[in-house]
Amino acid sequence: MIWLSLLALLALLTWFYAAFTERRNMPVAQQIGANKLVLKRNRQGHYLAAGEINGREVVFLIDTGATDVALSQDLARKLGLDGGPTVEVQTANGVARGYMTRLDQVALGPIRLNDVRAIVVPNLGQESLLGMSFLRNLTLTQTGDEMTLSLPTG
Repeated sequence: MIWLSLLALLALLTWFYAAFTERRNMPVAQQIGANKLVLKRNRQGHYLAAGEINGREVVFLIDTGATDVALSQDLARKLGLDGGPTVEVQTANGVARGYMTRLDQVALGPIRLNDVRAIVVPNLGQESLLGMSFLRNLTLTQTGDEMTLSLPTG
């Protein structure tokens, strides 16, 4: 009976730890005005933000080193995206084959852009990469552990 109680306690502690680490890694963003968003860097040094691709909620990893918005093959299937030309892409895990596509709309907080170039990459992971095909349309500033993204005025 004691072993069963200890096992139950261990399972409960594991569940609490998983919930704590998931909450700790959640994107932290603050909307300022109609076209400005401030992101806080997470403990791993990354900027994550909740957003949408074609109306479907996603978590973006802000990646100024990525040429295009990148999403997983699984997400592309769920969105019903058509495949375009096949391309080779350099990833952290080496060279992978993906395909080009266009996204009807990409949203990051209050910022929404239409007809955004993207690449579908197999085994990308949980987050979609918010690359320069989206970010080049914004003004980006980084101060300390905060990144501010806004649509240019005028």
